[in-house]
Amino acid sequence: MGEAVEVWRGGVAAWECDSMGHLNVGFYVARAMEALVGLAAELGMPQAFAPHADATLIVREQHIRFLREAQPGARLHIEAGLLEIGEDEARVLLLMRHHHGELAASFNLLVAHATTREGRAFPWPSWARARAQRLMIDLPDEAAPRGVAPGPVASSASLPRAVELGLKRIGMGAIRTEDCDSFGRMRTELAMARIANSLAHLFAPMPTHSGLVMLEYRFVYLDWPRAGDRYEIRSGFSGAEPRVRRMIHWILDPASGQPWAAAEAVAAIFDLETRRSVALTEAELIPWAAASVPGLTI
Repeated sequence: MGEAVEVWRGGVAAWECDSMGHLNVGFYVARAMEALVGLAAELGMPQAFAPHADATLIVREQHIRFLREAQPGARLHIEAGLLEIGEDEARVLLLMRHHHGELAASFNLLVAHATTREGRAFPWPSWARARAQRLMIDLPDEAAPRGVAPGPVASSASLPRAVELGLKRIGMGAIRTEDCDSFGRMRTELAMARIANSLAHLFAPMPTHSGLVMLEYRFVYLDWPRAGDRYEIRSGFSGAEPRVRRMIHWILDPASGQPWAAAEAVAAIFDLETRRSVALTEAELIPWAAASVPGLTI
């Protein structure tokens, strides 16, 4: 195995931070997508995300771990490599690090080598496979799944199913032209951003503490909205433990009832003074458990 290569470097602006005082999760993903452009160049596809490209990389799945917060002024960089490569897909690893080397977040992406307009996967060219060999790296233990299960997913998400389960509508809106990439599909980071900006509606009736910090996410992208399409986010709790809240989010097309994407999330209650997670008592857990939907999955 080789070493990860640097594909992005930058920092954190105050306006990119949320009410917790650290980088908003949507901007984490935005930086990861910039890093994916850099990795594509390392694979010999420097124009993979340009409007005139014939082939690009489309994210099918995304596993994210948020390991150390990044506050305004933080200096960050992202290193990248491949965990595996198949006929027309690859497993990509992006490691976001602080300037002193500590891991801030990891992004394990399943990407398809695909046509730009239709999004149809097709085999990697031989020259990309040759370049991929020097980009192969191992998965660090710190970046491995912890609170969410890996493996294939057959999503049950749909609007009728959400209504049947009583999932709460926490967000709705439309995709604008500026929300789309060079090929007219919604930018990947906006799935995370839309959920993050709607979470208050999910937590509104529940007992609150200092705040909430996201620990881990798994996204499955099932279709891609385009400019003018609408979305509706239906969410529910899938479990509660003393230190973590578990949630499922379905991003749905209200016109067809079919899913755009589905996500599983793990979060912790966060003390803003100590900057550490806190545990709930058995009594405090009761309403959280009561609000959970049995068997709710991606």
